[in-house]
Amino acid sequence: MREIVLDVRNLEVEFSDDHNVVKAVNGISFQLHRGETLGIVGESGSGKSVTSLAVMGLLQNPGKVSSGEIWFRPQENGEAFPLLELPPQQMQLYRGGDIAMIFQEPMSSLNPVYNIGFQLTEAILRHQNISRAEARQKAIDSLQEVKLLPSDEQIRENLIETSPKALDEQQLLRLVKEHKEAILQRFPHQLSGGQLQRVMIAMAISCNPLLLIADEPTTALDVTVQATIIDLLGELQQKRNMAMIFITHDLGLIAEIADKVAVMYKGKVVEQGEATQIFTNPNHPYTKGLLACRPTLDRHPQKLLTVSDYMNVEESPTGDVVIKEKQPAEPPEVTSEEIAQRLATLKQQPPLLKIRNLNVGYPVKGMFGGTKSHFMAVNNVSFEVQKGETLGLVGESGCGKTTLGRSLLRLVEPLSGEILFEERDITKLKGKALQKLRREMQIVFQNPFSALDSRMKVGEAVMEPLVIHSIGKNKKERQQRAVYLLERVGLSGDAMNRYPHQFSGGQRQRICIARSLALNPKFIICDESVSALDVSVQAQVLNLLKELQDEFELTYIFISHDLSVVKFISDRILVMNRGEIVESGSAEEIYREPKEEYTQKLIASIPTGSPERMRNQQSVRS
Repeated sequence: MREIVLDVRNLEVEFSDDHNVVKAVNGISFQLHRGETLGIVGESGSGKSVTSLAVMGLLQNPGKVSSGEIWFRPQENGEAFPLLELPPQQMQLYRGGDIAMIFQEPMSSLNPVYNIGFQLTEAILRHQNISRAEARQKAIDSLQEVKLLPSDEQIRENLIETSPKALDEQQLLRLVKEHKEAILQRFPHQLSGGQLQRVMIAMAISCNPLLLIADEPTTALDVTVQATIIDLLGELQQKRNMAMIFITHDLGLIAEIADKVAVMYKGKVVEQGEATQIFTNPNHPYTKGLLACRPTLDRHPQKLLTVSDYMNVEESPTGDVVIKEKQPAEPPEVTSEEIAQRLATLKQQPPLLKIRNLNVGYPVKGMFGGTKSHFMAVNNVSFEVQKGETLGLVGESGCGKTTLGRSLLRLVEPLSGEILFEERDITKLKGKALQKLRREMQIVFQNPFSALDSRMKVGEAVMEPLVIHSIGKNKKERQQRAVYLLERVGLSGDAMNRYPHQFSGGQRQRICIARSLALNPKFIICDESVSALDVSVQAQVLNLLKELQDEFELTYIFISHDLSVVKFISDRILVMNRGEIVESGSAEEIYREPKEEYTQKLIASIPTGSPERMRNQQSVRS
């Protein structure tokens, strides 16, 4: 039997103010063995991250551990001791050393004014009694281990191949050293999201921890980068025999990496067991609901089931949460004949939008401040969108999806090409003509919190477009319109007088959708509008978008890096890479018969949670 590294017993964490006490974690228990991965899954607010912060000793006021024990065994055949009883100075010796953590957002975890070499070196020196030169070498070794930096042999081979003249051994040694030092000199803003997450992993493993906690480390990453990070964490765990806690809201992702799974709901572990058992035979209705929420590539239901389809949540007289299971009716599948009929009907519709040879670039400044050249984010792109259609636009971060979407609304000015909306070239519109066009074309952004003015009440935000375009006879009529729209997206009219921070992420996105509908637009761009949401909330918003399309006769461009989401909602899909459309076709064609290697890679990277892939992952880990 492997040794128990972490033993959490009846842990309770509460947050309190002058009036209320909220139990964020309510009596949870679990054990973690050496070399084992525990996946903790649940929606936002379920207590996942608070549990990890309690283990790390990073809870801040007004949060505190009210009861329970956390036992940690730092060495093989050594004595376990209670982490919660350690004084802060002693806990600092273990935090970052024997226990390390990877946070969700690397950009907010790294200091923007220091290069990554300095930050890695300082983390190592804090826990190891070695010289700065040795710490710097250890930082390089860690970056090579996470594959952000090639090995010395690979660097040598690349230098020999690319050098115009022969290099002697002394020159090679100097150039290899310079190449390794160059990465250490880079600042966080000079690295991509995937590279930053690798830096955070390198920092976490640099002191050879026994326990690694990964808190939503791939949520903001593309599916391809996400798959790479998951594989990397698995390799490092195998190599170092680490215990790992992997926290996420995505059960499909947990299936790729975890040995055991704990499902959390409102501060409690409602189901716990082996990963294969949880995925193949879940017992709790909440787990069943989470598994059903995520769209899959091999099915095409008319709507997605949500957690509320599987359970009713009531409050007992004592204040306890009572969950009653429901048996949902499986939504009917959309048949291939129905899909073909819809595509044929859409093809007969006139194109609402025509894009001809569109080029969008960002200026590259020269030595004296003038524009030297342009970085082409969108390169000679052409396509059409039929009236009433949902066109999916998929690709990795940096491929030009968002730039293309914003250029269609003239939020980013194109360098050349035509954008024909109802046969009018909107690239030539200015002033009032352009403002009038805004009524017909709207956008729903990725982050609803930054898209809403935090000082403006929700009712004012929804009514603002009506005021700008002088729609409605008076304030009362505009208020009635705003209440109708909020109720249509599943919120009550009472939301009118509340502020954005008083709503959850999913509710804020519904408010943004209501605002986009205020002017009765014909065309809406959804730019990663569900990527930051929990899978259950994501399912609700996707269902809502489909319902609204039928009711308001909307045409969508749906932008995402998640092909499973795009396939569920789209009629046709465009695959974008490096500013160009590399593949197009119906949603089923793209999934069933992808022609481009890039599209195949996107599909292969999607975590499915299927029993076959789980068995493969389990055999690799064992």
